[in-house]
Amino acid sequence: MTGAWEGALFGAVAGLGLVLVAVRVRALRRVDLRIRVLPYLRDVRRPAARQAGGGRGILGAMLAATGSRLEAVLGGAATVRRRLERAGIQGTAADFRVEQVVWGLLGFGAVAAYGLLDSARGATAGSVVQLLVLCVLGFAAGVVLRDQRLTAQVRRRERAVLLEFPTVAELLALAVAAGEGPVAALGRVVARTSGPLADDLGAVLAVVRTGTPVSEAFDGLAARTGVPLVARFAEGIAVAVERGTPLADILHAQAADVREAGRRELIESAARREVLMMVPVVFLVLPVTVVFAFWPGAVGLTLMTP
Repeated sequence: MTGAWEGALFGAVAGLGLVLVAVRVRALRRVDLRIRVLPYLRDVRRPAARQAGGGRGILGAMLAATGSRLEAVLGGAATVRRRLERAGIQGTAADFRVEQVVWGLLGFGAVAAYGLLDSARGATAGSVVQLLVLCVLGFAAGVVLRDQRLTAQVRRRERAVLLEFPTVAELLALAVAAGEGPVAALGRVVARTSGPLADDLGAVLAVVRTGTPVSEAFDGLAARTGVPLVARFAEGIAVAVERGTPLADILHAQAADVREAGRRELIESAARREVLMMVPVVFLVLPVTVVFAFWPGAVGLTLMTP
């Protein structure tokens, strides 16, 4: 085969590749019907492709498709939805998977940029394969980091709920003891407080005002929350409303239990950190004390020695 035929074959293959790319790009540029219609429907949730970083068109569709593939690989959509609820994040499991894809692409890009800069001096086949493996690991690291960040958000919100709980419980007890009903007391407390627990109680109040029984609404809160003390609090209110138990006493007891639990946790944390507290004493203060005690004597003996 002469050079002319080789050039013609190469040109034909390159032209066919460009045609395939153009056809695919044209197909991807077709806007999905949901993206065109849903902005005019206020009561219908927008697809994840529109919510993921405001992506539209090709980018949004590609992110949504990659998020769906990631969900098919990892699974656990129900667990993700529960963790999102516990973290107070308004979104679906598909939205979270798209965010994981974005974080993974950032990790992929960071590793690829570093590898390209490092291999600019001269790359071999082995270094290229190694770079590809590192890029894949960077994508996986980004996905895992987004998952770990969600876990951290859940823990931070639950700590805030525990800090807020005694005050909210006392306010509810005072309102009930003053003669208000559970719904009226809940509305008064929600209107005058702010925080994650107040948001959860506001959601319970909204459900109650739509016609759901108070006990059923608090049972839903007990099922959603990941804080055992709040779950017991919601179950106690549900039982008190159903059976007519004095609600103020239950709320005061719940607040006292939370304060006692916080005190026990503080004592346990101090006991666990006792060894760490000894580290600066043993490795910093004690050596300095020994040096100050024996250094003058050692210097004096050196001067007295002929």
